[in-house]
Formats: sequence, structure tokens, C-alpha cells
Amino acid sequence: MPNAVEALLSQSGPSSRADAQRNVERLVAAARGALADAGLDLTTRDVAARAGVGLGTLYRRIPSLDALLTAILIDTIDEMTNLATHALEDPDPWRGFADFAEAFVQLRACSCGLHDALAGSGNPDLTPKIDQLRLALRRLIQRTQRAGAIRDDLDWRDIPFVLATAIAAEHTIGLHARPDQWQRNLRIILAGLRPAAATQAQTQNPTG
Repeated sequence: MPNAVEALLSQSGPSSRADAQRNVERLVAAARGALADAGLDLTTRDVAARAGVGLGTLYRRIPSLDALLTAILIDTIDEMTNLATHALEDPDPWRGFADFAEAFVQLRACSCGLHDALAGSGNPDLTPKIDQLRLALRRLIQRTQRAGAIRDDLDWRDIPFVLATAIAAEHTIGLHARPDQWQRNLRIILAGLRPAAATQAQTQNPTG
């Protein structure tokens, strides 16, 4: 079954010309890169310039820029949902969750467009896909909690917000984020989700 980008491009019809196919590949790669770097606020001129093709080529090969960006985001959200579903199959619930959490944060950290979309871009075409991701993530978190690997005093709905905070600002209080800052942040967050973290916090602050 073709992914969303392949299905979209098929609307323009196949081309037997190798140079036309290369132009399509350049346009898709350029749109992915621009979406990651700049978020959802893109123009056709931005993407055509990145791809090194004219606007006429873009309009001939891509039904619309908005449709292409939506298709790219749909495929990425589908990837995240598949990762969460696959994590449910890991016999070690914590390992499955932690592996998903790393992939989830990395994908968000590497794409401004994905970060914007998951925060609520207002694109109704993404809503069913985000709903599927939310359901898969809820199942994953609740399974890990039932196994005693995530603190049971946490609401599963808190955890996506907590994971999103691993994506660091470029600088704060005069300090610059390290290249691996999101990974360092994520390690701290994952440690805090473990049941031992709740026990230690209660011991340090017994009055609550």
C-alpha cells in the first residue's frame, strides 16, 4: 500500500522521463527539508529554490504544496504510530516505552513542521492520524504502568507533554544547548518517570 506522499504524487500521473522523476524526488526532499527547518510557514518558491527547479516544474509535478506538506506529515505521524504499536510487542514494557520515547522526541526535535503539527496546526486532514497516535501512545503508557515500570501516580496524558519538554531551546540564562541536549534531557525525564523517582521524592518531602 503506498504511503501518503506516493499516493499524492500518483495523481500527477507516471512519467517515463528520468529527469522528470529526479525533479519529483528533489521536490519531495526539498519540501521535507524546508518543513523540518522552517515549519509550516513555507512557500512554493522556497521549495522550488531548495530543489533547484522552476516554479513551473513544481506546479506540473506536485498537485499543491499544502497537499505535499500534509502528506509528508501524515507519513511521519503514521511512522510514530507504528513505532508505538511495535513497542507494545516488546516483552519488556519499559524498554518498549523508552525506545518509543527516544524515537518520538527525536522526530519532533528534527522537524519544526512535525512539532507544529502535533502542537495543533489546525489542519483537519491530520486529525484522524493524530487521534490514532494518541490511542497507541495511551495503550503503550498504560501497559507500562500496569507492569509497574512507570509511576502509577501519573496520568498518561501528562507524559506526552513531559516528553515534548525534552526538546531544548537553543539557549537559556546565557548557556547554549549542546548538540545532544534533547537526549540528555530525555534521560533525566525517563529517570523521573520510574517508580523509584516517586518513592525518593516522597522520602525527601514527606509532607507533600
